[in-house]
Amino acid sequence: MTGSIRLFTPDDLSLDIERTLAPSQAHYLGSVMRRAVGDFVLLFNGRDGEFRAQITALKRDLCRVVPQAQTRQQQPEPGLTLVFAPLKRDTTNLVVEKATELGATRLLPVFTTHTNAGRLNLERCHAIACEAAEQCERLTVPEIAAPVKLFDLLQAWPEHEILHAAIERSGADFPASRRKNAALLVGPEGGFTQVELDVLHRATFVRPIGLGPRILRAETASIAGLALLQAAAVES
Repeated sequence: MTGSIRLFTPDDLSLDIERTLAPSQAHYLGSVMRRAVGDFVLLFNGRDGEFRAQITALKRDLCRVVPQAQTRQQQPEPGLTLVFAPLKRDTTNLVVEKATELGATRLLPVFTTHTNAGRLNLERCHAIACEAAEQCERLTVPEIAAPVKLFDLLQAWPEHEILHAAIERSGADFPASRRKNAALLVGPEGGFTQVELDVLHRATFVRPIGLGPRILRAETASIAGLALLQAAAVES
């Protein structure tokens, strides 16, 4: 199935049950990819696995498809959460895209003192995550939560769930292995304030981690930290 077009749909998927895709997907299939009635696409919804579906109707803003075979069954994913401070728009988009490719199952934006983005377009973030999941052949799209303040997030964080915090010059080693579920906290451009660092150090569930000897950009830290956590899970 290499090279096949993959599309995410929120609808339930089952054999021989016709589904209508979103108007934007109809435009993409017909006008961009030049597909036609009788062609096939791959569909997934994060619950029912992946299906090979045939296009039965295609107009500029209308596409109907019928799943004809299940190509992959749904598999459980280890929980991998990225807690990050929103950045400038394009950079935030990059973090969402790469976090999806690296298997993050939840994205939790947090506002910190140095956060340089006043708002976050959740609809746009979800669209980017969907496109990344389609491209990298994931069967799920990560949950993207509404932004909260850092202190509010820490106050509500479950005590039994470790939150790995990427803190510059912490001197802490990266964990060689991790449990099934893991969470990574990455701060904003400019880093955490001393008050924020004090609160993080006092929280019993926070584990400072190092990402090497260099000072990384926030987006680089998110990508590197997630990759290392995934590697730790594979090796554990």
